[in-house]
Amino acid sequence: MDCTSPAPASLRRCLPLLLTLAVFLGPGFFARPLTAAPEGQDRPNILLIFTDDQGINDVGCYGSEIPTPNIDRLAAEGLNFENFYSASAICTPSRFGLLTGMNPSRSRDHLLGALMFMSDEDKQRGIHPEETTIAEVLRDRGGYHTALTGKWHLGHGESSFLPTHHGFDRFRGHTGGCIDFFTMTYGILPDWYHNTTHISENGYATDLITDEAVAFLKDQREAENPFFLYLAYNAPHFGKGWSPGEQKPVNLMQPKAEEMKRVAGISDKIRREYAAMVVSLDDGIGEVLTALDHLGLTDNTLVIFLTDHGGDPVYGGNNEPYRAGKATLFDGGLRVPCLMRWPGKISAGRTVESPAWSIDLFPTFCALTGTDAAGLTLDGQDLSQVLLHPAGTGLTDETGREFFWQLGKHEELGRRPWEALRQGRWKYVSTPNDGEFLFDLETDPYEKENLAEGNEAKFQELKQQAAALGTEYSR
Repeated sequence: MDCTSPAPASLRRCLPLLLTLAVFLGPGFFARPLTAAPEGQDRPNILLIFTDDQGINDVGCYGSEIPTPNIDRLAAEGLNFENFYSASAICTPSRFGLLTGMNPSRSRDHLLGALMFMSDEDKQRGIHPEETTIAEVLRDRGGYHTALTGKWHLGHGESSFLPTHHGFDRFRGHTGGCIDFFTMTYGILPDWYHNTTHISENGYATDLITDEAVAFLKDQREAENPFFLYLAYNAPHFGKGWSPGEQKPVNLMQPKAEEMKRVAGISDKIRREYAAMVVSLDDGIGEVLTALDHLGLTDNTLVIFLTDHGGDPVYGGNNEPYRAGKATLFDGGLRVPCLMRWPGKISAGRTVESPAWSIDLFPTFCALTGTDAAGLTLDGQDLSQVLLHPAGTGLTDETGREFFWQLGKHEELGRRPWEALRQGRWKYVSTPNDGEFLFDLETDPYEKENLAEGNEAKFQELKQQAAALGTEYSR
């Protein structure tokens, strides 16, 4: 048709409808490109499973006494990272690093502690528009369908903090650090969303999150474009119940009664309750993996399982043999289980010893999907060669890779600042109460011997580099 000629009458009659549709869908819908994958490579669906307060010794294939056959299936059918770190040892910054690919110390609101649901100050803090998530990039540059099912914890006071404003087409879940597993409230305050709307839900949080994930997968069966599903379970984190007598929220382990019977052999009460919540979580992951199988999505879906940080021993978590746990920057707080499966692309039963961390996933997803990451600040490395080519890691300066962490002070929880830097085999840790440490992780992976006094030059080198990175990232 001659572009200078008037449009046919039939098209002119459709224009009002098309304009209405454009307004309804928004400009971002029509801006989404169908990005091509690298030559010879299919663009995978991505299922990112992220669990809450689950330590490295709380997964069967990492040596736990808690049965997790469905999680273990991913290890048997894919690869197992033995030296994988979280972006932080606390919930909110670990999620910021995972989703933005940036060190949490760069966050505009200094998200170095957990956002507290009832704090007036924390209602004004969260993730901001310029802090781009992997969901935004995959959706807007790669044409992916995106969804978050489960825990957000990157802002809750303003609607602009909600996931649907940060790259997720669909959100089913909660925004605070924890909820009551049976009422989907924080104490008695509502915190369960369908996109931007509060919804009253009853059931069991782990089951609801699983059901929502399966429903999303069913919707993708006939979809032309691939999907990114961020499946962020709040288990086995404690629940946030309500004390009528004290009229305030209370932390409670909230397992289902029937699951307690399955872990009856664990003698410690808190550990047994925790284990029961892990069993429910593993069942849910099994349902999601089964749905992939039944829907014919398994072969072209990259599945990643990891946890947000080390477990909390007070509430039943176990990070042994690594030192300490959640909210510390010893390896018990930072080193996490990580499994990846992509049938036909990732060789089954592999183990990766090279150190890596959750901040690496953003550039890795971009590489595997052929999605342009130009113009973004990313602090991780592309792991795609590690996944696809067992003969080589593809990592730059593997023996001297740096990993930097900070934890901010948190007066409400009685926490004070920490700082740590791993550089190759060496790790520097500055604690609020016990001074500074230098460890050689090659000879002392469990951080038992402080080598600071006998290695003054290395100690000062790492201390000064940690200070420099802290200054650089906080600008």
